[in-house]
Amino acid sequence: MKVNGRDMRATWWIEDGVAYIDQRRLPHALEIGVAASVEEVARAIEDMAVRGAPAIGVFAGYGLALAAKLGDDLGAAYERLARTRPTAINLWKGLDTVRGACAAASKTLRARATLATARAFDDAEVAAGEAIGTHGLALFRQGTRVLTHCNAGWLAVQDWGTALAPVYRAHRAGMEPFVYVDETRPRLQGARLTTWELAQEGVRHALIADNAAAHLMQRGMVDLVITGSDRVAANGDAANKIGTFGKACAARQAGVPFYVAAPISTFDPGTASGADIPIEERSDDEVLFVEGVDESGTARRVRVAPEGTAVFNPGFDVTPHELISGIITEVGIVRATAEGVAEALNRAKA
Repeated sequence: MKVNGRDMRATWWIEDGVAYIDQRRLPHALEIGVAASVEEVARAIEDMAVRGAPAIGVFAGYGLALAAKLGDDLGAAYERLARTRPTAINLWKGLDTVRGACAAASKTLRARATLATARAFDDAEVAAGEAIGTHGLALFRQGTRVLTHCNAGWLAVQDWGTALAPVYRAHRAGMEPFVYVDETRPRLQGARLTTWELAQEGVRHALIADNAAAHLMQRGMVDLVITGSDRVAANGDAANKIGTFGKACAARQAGVPFYVAAPISTFDPGTASGADIPIEERSDDEVLFVEGVDESGTARRVRVAPEGTAVFNPGFDVTPHELISGIITEVGIVRATAEGVAEALNRAKA
């Protein structure tokens, strides 16, 4: 995707380490960070400078390649990166893919092999996002009105995205889609990131409060809901950013199709159902404070709740497969059932 006319990915390898767009600074500033050690890669994931399930899988893979280049203990590097975030299965997919290259290579060729594997994994995720866009385009008509939650565009997937990939395809096909963007509290990934992406691409959109989504669906103002996912269980249940389950419930009540878009790397056949998906709990500060810029353009962080307020801040929820109209993958749209998940996995192997 392009930023100010320049092709970019969310993160990429450079001579000195792993570069990344610092997503904490968007939309007010486009800043490039560089992680020059495994610890810096891990902290960038934990602090959400790099976020989005496929993107952190790619970034962690590059982190392991960086460890090989620096001569670090690869086992320790793997363990440190694996501890960063618990919900997105893509993290382990990236790490395991690159670790496999380490095991297969001689010591003298280990750094080269791990980097080549990390780059190949990166390119595969990008290709998956592009294919998701192609398959998801079948759900669109002229002027389709889509509602999204969180950011599942190219910032989260290196390029193209998952939920936004069909939107970008429809836009480039002249179908003039319109996107209602959930703000996505508490970190406001929709307000900060999805709106920025859509504006860069020239896609028509409007930012809405999270609590407005059900109202819009009830009034017949939404044709389609598409979200991403951080893990799809073997039975088709899908974990995604907190608030997604509520959107699925409202969509079912309003008769609006609700789709999940996810690459095969997000599927976890080893997790039987959504009840088995670990749900990350994040810092109290994400709820107690908001960040932005004031009228002078100065970055500010302000408290919105009284001192001493208790907080519970789960980062994700699980949408039961019964509420999902289908899962858009790089191998096609499949049913959100155990059979559909198995079908997608088998197609990917073919």
